[in-house]
Amino acid sequence: MTLHREGTPTILLVTTLVVLINTGVCYATANTLVMGLTLFITTGFWLFILSFFRIPSRVHTIQEGAVIAPADGEVVVIEEVQADEYFTDRRIQVSIFMSPLNVHVNRNPISGQVVYSQYHPGKYLVAWHPKSSTENERHSVVYNTQGKEILVKQIAGALAKRIVNYLKPGQQVKQTEEMGFIKFGSRVDLLLPLDAKILVKLGDKPQGGVTVLATL
Repeated sequence: MTLHREGTPTILLVTTLVVLINTGVCYATANTLVMGLTLFITTGFWLFILSFFRIPSRVHTIQEGAVIAPADGEVVVIEEVQADEYFTDRRIQVSIFMSPLNVHVNRNPISGQVVYSQYHPGKYLVAWHPKSSTENERHSVVYNTQGKEILVKQIAGALAKRIVNYLKPGQQVKQTEEMGFIKFGSRVDLLLPLDAKILVKLGDKPQGGVTVLATL
């Protein structure tokens, strides 16, 4: 397991705060119980921050015609919707909710060309709110593979205040490589063609870069 580069500023800040807090408590009191409790709480928080930015070692799934999960989390939506961005037709929406305990690296679900990449400022509704897909801060990417297009939308949640996306229009990308990162609780939506075969169900917990969500 390694740590994601997006976590470097946060990890350094939290490490500094943990050291300062514990040093201050040591100077302020000789009570070993207070010092021990402070060390326990701050160390636990520090370990949580480290785990949030973790990149676990995995064997990624490379499969032509398959849509691989772009994120870890829980499948909370599978439904036919009217597309409201880029597409004008109806699509199958598959949404994955990412809790603060999930791995937050986002990966390309397919190989192909990036034909659209757009950031949208917005609100910070809880990620499972139905309107979070259209009203929250988000970044949308459309991939084209052999004439078929899918949209992946990174959506900020109540805790997420920064979406990172590395993709630009015209860029050729490979399946399961990094597309971006969302800091803290968030959600990822996929808009797939109506003829896509969905291979997951509500409540499933896919692994980013590993689980096959659908086939095109």
